[in-house]
Amino acid sequence: MNYIGIDLGTSAVKLLLMEGSGKILKIVSREYPICFPKPGWSEQNPYDWFTQSMDGLKELLDGTDRSLVAGISFGGQMHGLVALDDKDEVIRPAILWNDGRTGEETEYLNEVIGKDKLSEYTANIAFAGFTAPKILWMKKHEPENFEKIAKIMLPKDYLAYKLSGSFCTDVSDASGMLLMDVKNRSWSKEMMDICGITEDKLPKLYES
Repeated sequence: MNYIGIDLGTSAVKLLLMEGSGKILKIVSREYPICFPKPGWSEQNPYDWFTQSMDGLKELLDGTDRSLVAGISFGGQMHGLVALDDKDEVIRPAILWNDGRTGEETEYLNEVIGKDKLSEYTANIAFAGFTAPKILWMKKHEPENFEKIAKIMLPKDYLAYKLSGSFCTDVSDASGMLLMDVKNRSWSKEMMDICGITEDKLPKLYES
């Protein structure tokens, strides 16, 4: 049997086809743009991830027996905010891990909520790249978009959702969202309340 690995990077998606023995059969890469609409901002269109991944998969599997593919594994950029509405349409460009617009939100979490409380809730403190500050930024600066949110996910999980319909993530990536109770392996009720979201908007958690 063969297996596909998909690595959703910031500048390109890399796809790999290998045998169960570990022998690599083929590697394909597809690039997509990054948008910097304001100084310190960094965004991408999630549709670009999907279309380039589909194009790459066609090349990756060209000339092979697709029925031999037993599974697909995903990895990729962490912390980014992908928000979908109730029709599974992307609400706004994804805010990436290297986006720095959330200074005020990060300061609020660390200084007002407090680092001790954040550590208690998530075993972490706030950094500008994490997902929770991005949600707070969207709530404050784009309230109409915030109200449309039906699903919140990470970049690689968006790609997996488009391919499989499974709304899920792994605890390793989720731990970097500042929304997960790492100790109890569940979403933190306190952090959901702080961000103004409900658990139904977050993906199902699985062990890595």
